[in-house]
Amino acid sequence: MTKARYIMIGGFLGAGKTTAVARLAQHLSAQGRRVGLITNDQGKGLVDTAMLSSRGFEVEEIAGGCFCCRFNSLLDAARKLSSSTKPDVFIAEPVGSCTDLVATVTYPLRRIYGNEFTIAPLSVLVDAVRAMRVLGLTHGPKFSEKVLYIYRKQLEEADIIVINKSDLLDHAELRSLQDELKKQFPHGKQHVVSARKGDGLAGWFKEISEGEQQPRTVMGVDYEIYADGEALLGWLNATVRFKFAQPTDVNALIEDLTAAVQRRLEVEAVQIAHFKMTFDANHPFGELATINLVRNDYVPELSQTLAEPVSEGELVINLRAEADPALLRKAVEQGLFGVAGEGVTYTIDHIESFRPGKPVPTHRLQEPA
Repeated sequence: MTKARYIMIGGFLGAGKTTAVARLAQHLSAQGRRVGLITNDQGKGLVDTAMLSSRGFEVEEIAGGCFCCRFNSLLDAARKLSSSTKPDVFIAEPVGSCTDLVATVTYPLRRIYGNEFTIAPLSVLVDAVRAMRVLGLTHGPKFSEKVLYIYRKQLEEADIIVINKSDLLDHAELRSLQDELKKQFPHGKQHVVSARKGDGLAGWFKEISEGEQQPRTVMGVDYEIYADGEALLGWLNATVRFKFAQPTDVNALIEDLTAAVQRRLEVEAVQIAHFKMTFDANHPFGELATINLVRNDYVPELSQTLAEPVSEGELVINLRAEADPALLRKAVEQGLFGVAGEGVTYTIDHIESFRPGKPVPTHRLQEPA
């Protein structure tokens, strides 16, 4: 039996993982390879799943915890995809607050299911601007130390460190970031890319499409600090149904909603990790409006737009920040109320706000098979 390839693309919240996954899936599909995608979150109702599905990919979503704690669900998702599309490549995107993926995911896959999968090197993406701040190369708002413990552990275990959004740095800044990453995390091979623009992807894609993860002793992780860091993060997922008395430009609506929530969180000195939304107007070709905000001092970016005004649709909201979840919920609810002017009605079909629980891995192996 031909083994399927398992490619995992990790990285902190807002690093650009989903854009990179979509680019890789398109690249492999163009080569004639069958691709299945697996998304992951602490809650349910993912913007990532909606966005990837809208581009025609087969996607399974694992909710309720990271791959490390939902290992059996990860396998179930792969088998569901296998029964429907028979992928020869699985691309998995773990939760952005998750680390220790080598010991808890790729090594168990190799040891227990090595007859089914070949394992690609683990890639970890970083947002170039955020990485400059975390590593002390520039000034700017950043997370508390226990949250940054997770960020640094992600980089420590990376086989490949992918410096994403490189177009946002000048040459000197990029060089200093590369040097500092090499100094602090010498094991990680580097690739410099812009997933949004499509720059620098070919070499990285070749390596993870063809290379094998090389065994090494896994890093140590203090699960108490890890759990404390995750518990500092607030999570909000919501699904909202909109109806409009007159056809409405929902691109402008979600821009206004993002800006309203951003202003409210700035007043509370909340550090945003990632705020993203999709608006689905049930277009026959699966088109969506999609917006992202990845830092407090960043301009919200529409990465996909709807060409025509619409009369109704479904908004999916994912917000992650270092904050009390109740505060996130209040900001979103107030923001929704603010954009619902005359002729605009909405119903919140689902909303959940919470802090992630302590990670408890299904398996944790120090060495591969």
